[in-house]
Amino acid sequence: MDRADIVHDTFLRRVAAADLPAGARPCPGLSPDQARMAFRAACLSRALDRQARVMQRAGQGFYTIGSSGHEGMAAVALALRTGDMAMLHYRDAAFQIARALGVPGQDPVWDMLLSFAASSEDPISGGRHKVLGSRALMIPPQTSTIASHLPKAVGAAYSLGLMRKHRPEHAIMDPDSVVMCSFGDASLNHSTAQGALNAAGWAAWQGAPMPLLFVCEDNGIGISTKSPPGWVEAVLRARPGLDYHAADGLDLYATFAAARTAIDAIRRSKRPAILHLRTVRLYGHAGADVPTTYLSRAEVEADEAQDPLLHAVRLLRDAGVMTPAEALAQYLAAADEVARRAEAAVKRPRLQTAADVMASILPPPRPTAARNGPGVEARAEAFGPDLKAMADPQPMSRLINWALTDLMLERPEAVVMGEDVGRKGGVYGVTQKLLARFGAARVIDTLLDEQSILGLAIGLGQNGFLPIPEIQFLAYLHNAEDQIRGEAATLPFFSDGQFTNPMLVRIAGLGYQKGFGGHFHNDNSLAVLRDIPGLIVAVPSRGDEAVRMLRTCARLAAEENRVVVMVEPIALYPGRDLHKPGDGLWMQPYPAPDQVMDFGSVGIDGDGTDLAIVTYGNGVMLAHQARAALAAAGLATRIIDLRWIAPLPEAALRKAVQGVRNILIVDECRRSGNVSEALMTLLQPHPRLARLTAEDSFIATGPAYAATLPSAAGIEAAARALCQGDNLSNFNR
Repeated sequence: MDRADIVHDTFLRRVAAADLPAGARPCPGLSPDQARMAFRAACLSRALDRQARVMQRAGQGFYTIGSSGHEGMAAVALALRTGDMAMLHYRDAAFQIARALGVPGQDPVWDMLLSFAASSEDPISGGRHKVLGSRALMIPPQTSTIASHLPKAVGAAYSLGLMRKHRPEHAIMDPDSVVMCSFGDASLNHSTAQGALNAAGWAAWQGAPMPLLFVCEDNGIGISTKSPPGWVEAVLRARPGLDYHAADGLDLYATFAAARTAIDAIRRSKRPAILHLRTVRLYGHAGADVPTTYLSRAEVEADEAQDPLLHAVRLLRDAGVMTPAEALAQYLAAADEVARRAEAAVKRPRLQTAADVMASILPPPRPTAARNGPGVEARAEAFGPDLKAMADPQPMSRLINWALTDLMLERPEAVVMGEDVGRKGGVYGVTQKLLARFGAARVIDTLLDEQSILGLAIGLGQNGFLPIPEIQFLAYLHNAEDQIRGEAATLPFFSDGQFTNPMLVRIAGLGYQKGFGGHFHNDNSLAVLRDIPGLIVAVPSRGDEAVRMLRTCARLAAEENRVVVMVEPIALYPGRDLHKPGDGLWMQPYPAPDQVMDFGSVGIDGDGTDLAIVTYGNGVMLAHQARAALAAAGLATRIIDLRWIAPLPEAALRKAVQGVRNILIVDECRRSGNVSEALMTLLQPHPRLARLTAEDSFIATGPAYAATLPSAAGIEAAARALCQGDNLSNFNR
């Protein structure tokens, strides 16, 4: 027999025979009405788990992970307020049901059945995934909670403290809320869990408000690998800055009491805490997983004997709330209700087309109140003597600094965060003076952990702020890229646009730093960013364009809810000269605050028809350096700056190369997996097309820093050969 059927039959037999497991007496706190609600939620959750398996076997349902054994989370839901944001472990159906039962108009059974059936009418994901979540219940969906949601829970909790100084226009929580995130004992070992626990404790240690409850649901096993005895408690207790609470999750009354104690303390002190709940996992891990393939039958049956629903029946009896017969009747009624309504749910419409699936990749724009922009006096106070220097040509790093200042003056919800962005002003000075101008609440020196930086940004973005996180070097992003791919970019997709986390990520990247850092401070691959659906990736090439682009990126995040990454070429930060030392030709004055860049536009310099050089970032400067020699050879050249790396500005690019006899793509990133491959495909109908790329290599330190990268001389040689009709394979590499 299926283990679910065995657990079901055992429950019926043992309750009918009053054969209930021993345990503690009901402790005070949970009212009779709350106890009834928690038990109903537990029964519905169990019935839904069983029905999901029936639907899968019939081909009417799809992948699902059950919640059986974790029904004690219903008591945690009752200890929280409905407006407290809950980022749930995938076994927490009972939590969502219990919260829904207390909110008029909610129908958690129907909603979850639609999710199991992948119906387009599923109110949270629109049929895109089986997820827990509800906008009405303040439960953002989590698609694969291997603790990857914990860093953004830290960010959401931190946002509540910032709200006391400035409430963003689009905030969705109240300042006295608590954020709850739950996860399994196996996920505790994941770097995102460890980083989030560390970040929360690190902030609390310094007195920062962090109203956050971590709930570790400890069933003792992760798929087939057991947690070592005592390990989870030892790890959780050892966390400085985090108050530790524990309870038996099989006991609704004890769980509620422990949760209420922890939550009341958090709400009062704004300190984070951990609630360590003992649970059991009934059935297997997920889907068709069979636990007896890696556990002995005795171990499986021992967990089944501790069925939390059996414990609940005993507790309700001992508290005088419900007789075993009444509990059994409610259990059977829940099963009948779920089975009956499932027959209708599987007939509801499903997504059919690519357009249906993709409809929520781009979140809906949000109406934003009109802004007058900072006044003359506010700018004068913020910039001081820098105002007079704005008319003079400046390097990119200084222009971006001024753009960030104007942006933060205009948008009080904007918050800059990252390693060394405050007191030091950034490794390259790009954020200098921002701390003095706006204070520590808006310019946050974070701990050294990219996952926590991006998680902080995601959480702030969910609560109406405009986060502007900085990643010091592109190579450092790889420690944390799933926070963008698996968390930030997917939230609107899996919530049907109901939850969003707009943000503007600034990353110093690409190559050409003379002798500094090697591959770890020079990373010339944008592939991981270009691969993320819905993500906008911008790369400026000049200081004035960086300013206009930053303003547009901020608008896209703040008003269109987008996740935007601006990769700033490190080597161009201090760039002043183009052809020879002292010519100052690669500096520009600061653009006026109302000057922006059209999203999807390209830069076109020149109108030559012999050759178009299509490039971006450092390649634009190199192309300008090569153009004089090409002109001397009689080649009239136009330089096309892509600016937008994802999505590619296809229409603008096709228009920009019209009438050009030869096209040379110059890609400072690697030959494989980068921008030039897409450009070659896009422009392939053109008869004279070639590309010059970096080698498939890491970058060296020392004199060979640019040996693997395109150069001005290389561009000149490739362009001459292309225009002279030489074998294009020499450069199609």
